[in-house]
Amino acid sequence: MPYTLRSAREWLTILARYREPSTKRSLLELAATLVPFCALWVLASMALSVSHWLALALAILNGGFLVRVFVIQHDCGHGAFLKNRQAQDWIGRVLGVMTLTPYAVWRRTHSIHHAQHGNLDQRGIGDVLTLTIEEYRARSPFWRLMYRLYRHPVVLFVLGPSYLFILQNRLPFGLMKSGWRYWTSAMGTNAMIGIAIGLLVWFGGFLPVLVIFLPTSIIGATIGVWLFYVQHQFEETHWSKGEDWQLHDAALEGSSHYILPQPLRWFSGNIGIHHVHHLYSRIPFYRLPEVIRDHRALAEAQRLTIRESLHTVNLHLWDVTEGKLMSFREARVRYGA
Repeated sequence: MPYTLRSAREWLTILARYREPSTKRSLLELAATLVPFCALWVLASMALSVSHWLALALAILNGGFLVRVFVIQHDCGHGAFLKNRQAQDWIGRVLGVMTLTPYAVWRRTHSIHHAQHGNLDQRGIGDVLTLTIEEYRARSPFWRLMYRLYRHPVVLFVLGPSYLFILQNRLPFGLMKSGWRYWTSAMGTNAMIGIAIGLLVWFGGFLPVLVIFLPTSIIGATIGVWLFYVQHQFEETHWSKGEDWQLHDAALEGSSHYILPQPLRWFSGNIGIHHVHHLYSRIPFYRLPEVIRDHRALAEAQRLTIRESLHTVNLHLWDVTEGKLMSFREARVRYGA
């Protein structure tokens, strides 16, 4: 049946067939990620005595494995990695130390992102700030400038990832008044990160922190932010007002299918198949390719190539009338914004 003849709700019934994780497969995926990640850490540490540049190159490569660590943590947060929820949550907590992301805090803010994505009346937590043209025009010159700076590629993809993962994640932003659970998650993660860094300094000085730990974390964070950005910030994404907004339509239409070649698909844990993930987040990441293999309609929906994704950095404002994202320049020419 063609994609246009199926509603997002109809796809839910079909996608439910793919929701069950395999414990064996999940543990194999975990091992295939953590073993090389730890091995590269050891090799980079050994390389420090030979060449700082070699150590740095290994640390940068390890940033790719850190992205995959985050994808597994992401699946744990969605309850899609193991059938045993308690074991799954503990894996998520441990991985959260590696990704500098408090597990309970991230799980809650990310669930808000899934529950509210595409709703113009519910923005601010777990998303990239996106203004409508009308909202932008209503701002003072100073706050227009602040929004332009926020949407600048240097801020979004160079400064932003480091700020988010290294600094912002140290506190439960968005949940500061939501109870002790999130403070415990943030402070517990901080304590474990502090212990890990302390041990690095104790045994190797500050060099492993500067040449291995920080580059790996920054590269992983930058790749992760880029993936999150292109998954939702494409021209014909989905935004609508609360009275017109529908959860499943927004999930399917407001998320891209980012076409990545191997090995990038492996490192990113198939998260580029994001429209399927948003519509049915309980599907394990390693089963997402099965979905687009079995359903050509979903394989063709919201396709975004790497070349096309590079142009998304020029999209800044949501045009409510035309239902698409556009650049500051296009908005100015068309509406005088």
